[in-house]
Amino acid sequence: MIHRLAAAAGLLALSTSLALAQTATSTPAEPASKADANLKEWQVAKVAKVGLAQALTTAEGQGEEKGGRAIDADFEKADSKDPAHYSVKVVYPSGKLVEYGINADTGVLYKTENQPFERYFTRLKASDFQNAKTSLKDALAIAEQKAGGGKAYEAEVEKDGASVQYEIKVAGADKEQEVKVGPDGKVQN
Repeated sequence: MIHRLAAAAGLLALSTSLALAQTATSTPAEPASKADANLKEWQVAKVAKVGLAQALTTAEGQGEEKGGRAIDADFEKADSKDPAHYSVKVVYPSGKLVEYGINADTGVLYKTENQPFERYFTRLKASDFQNAKTSLKDALAIAEQKAGGGKAYEAEVEKDGASVQYEIKVAGADKEQEVKVGPDGKVQN
């Protein structure tokens, strides 16, 4: 009889722990910011509702001055004060540099900040971006294609001789990949 009671108690404990484990996984998920805290930036970026190309278009459509070109973009995970967003730098023909925060879930502009051009670019001039044969948006499409259909989430610009070239990070299914696109639109990797 004692063996039966011990076996029944063991089965009860086992079924209770299984039920608790199932309950823990079937409860509502943590808020995105807490769940995303353990993920790498590229893992969060690849599931963002808004893509980098759309964020660039939104940023370039801002401002009083026409002809702005997106030249740099970074994806940033949500934190206690900001949503997950793209920080997009746009340079205007006058040389003015503005950083726009574009919400990665809604695509809406949520912050604007004027920046000193020289703070970010020492070897580049505003005219280098205006004269670039390949735009950042074109470079994104080239990089995503080269990476096998991943999702671009970050782009940096650097000077290559007299022209600009782009270094783009693409989030793939299980890894991130970096692709360099030259001033002629050709992949440098």
